[in-house]
Amino acid sequence: MPDMKTLMCAGLVCFCTAACASLCESGRRQSPIDILETTRQSLAALAFDYHPTPLKIANDGHTARVRFGKGSWLRIGQERYALEQFHFHTPGGDRIAGEDFPMAAHLLHKSASGQLLAVVVLFRTGTENPLLQRLMPLIPEQVDGDHVHKDAAVDANALLPGHRGYYRYTGSLTSPPCTEGVEWVVLKQPLELSALQLSRYRQRFSDNARPVQTLHQRTVLESP
Repeated sequence: MPDMKTLMCAGLVCFCTAACASLCESGRRQSPIDILETTRQSLAALAFDYHPTPLKIANDGHTARVRFGKGSWLRIGQERYALEQFHFHTPGGDRIAGEDFPMAAHLLHKSASGQLLAVVVLFRTGTENPLLQRLMPLIPEQVDGDHVHKDAAVDANALLPGHRGYYRYTGSLTSPPCTEGVEWVVLKQPLELSALQLSRYRQRFSDNARPVQTLHQRTVLESP
């Protein structure tokens, strides 16, 4: 039987083999990070091609997770990534110049070759968020898999800010096994949610963001 180890990850007690615990604790390309210094480059534009789809939502015990089938894509230069799901973290995880955001949405994508890419949309407290307002009543009470609402479409475009400038760095999964080599795209412009929405979300789910990790000489690229 593999040697098991207990560790704290995303504010939760996690169990994994000693090998995966070692990577979570000692990996040098881990996520999230505090974006302090960047290298500005003419990075390829983010070309989102998202389309409405029947809502498939789950309560996984830690967050609300919305899954997608085929048909929604992100293209960056010559690379195309399929949108697989999005979910939420409180607080936001990634920081910008030390600012800690109360919430983030992670939109997870995969290329045909298997490359994982996470688009991070950060939230500040302000006005009510329309998408969250629609999703909150539909989050299942129980941890019992996906709930499909054929009469309720979800459009991931509602999670995208108007300005598509971004930061990009190579990171990891934020829960065990903390696999590295995941591409992270953090959008510069935050969205807003109301204080009441944040409070209601936290009544449903405990905070689940992993603490910021050491950069270890990685370069964070910044688009105009």
